[in-house]
Amino acid sequence: MQEFMTTYKNNIPEIENFLVETVFNLGSLKNRESQNFDKLFKVFPSLELVYICNEEDMIQISDNVYRDKMVSSPKGRDRGYLLEKVNFNSSNISVSKPYISSATGETCITIAKKENDKVFFLDFNQTKLLQRLGLIEIHKEFNTISKSFYFITANVMMLLAVFTIGYSFVDFINSIFIKNQLSIESIFKPVIALTLGLAIFDLAKTVIEQEVVFKSYSKNSTSEYKVLTKFFITIIIALLIESLMVVFKIAIADYSQMIHAFYLMAGISSLVLSLSLFVYMSKKKA
Repeated sequence: MQEFMTTYKNNIPEIENFLVETVFNLGSLKNRESQNFDKLFKVFPSLELVYICNEEDMIQISDNVYRDKMVSSPKGRDRGYLLEKVNFNSSNISVSKPYISSATGETCITIAKKENDKVFFLDFNQTKLLQRLGLIEIHKEFNTISKSFYFITANVMMLLAVFTIGYSFVDFINSIFIKNQLSIESIFKPVIALTLGLAIFDLAKTVIEQEVVFKSYSKNSTSEYKVLTKFFITIIIALLIESLMVVFKIAIADYSQMIHAFYLMAGISSLVLSLSLFVYMSKKKA
């Protein structure tokens, strides 16, 4: 919901101009009343409700006309509170701010148009309107399949992360208390396994956050970069720990091989620079 509101706020002029111009070009709405506004619903896939009020007292004089049904119970209600949401322009057309519709329970945008002594109210579903204008992309069936796949894969990754952390603990206990081999390697190997387990878990958590729980529908969203960035950072940390272990091992065993540790550190440094450039370019693009 927050993402939809942000997308709407960033494109308010274009959205309002589209609605006002389209409704104005449709001509008289009164002529479409006898057909229950069927053509309006065909022109606007995001239109979900139409009703009419007297201009003088704002009493509703029509049924609530939905896309596939009509409800007569709201007829005769006082709709004076709607005047707080509308501000008519020179064409006698007004666009409201988004609000929760009491009729549908969905976030909607209302277009009001004065014609003679009547005011026509057209409620547009905000989500469908943004989708219609190409500002967000929602494919219900595909999203269901996609979310299910991400959810299952992320949970398997979390399970593997637990096994990796368990392996590090068992290996440490085995080296220290069973084999009695206290060494730098016996300490660093579990640390590396723990770091990889953390990286896998963090990636799985980010996937669930970005693709399942807080799914992004906006075309200009940069959330797809977050998964790669977070995983990249954790992997770099693991490599730094590995390189530190290599430095200690070479320093103890054969100092002449230190050049290989230098190559490893240089490679990791290039990864850090690549990540920095990637983050900079992605933020600049956003």
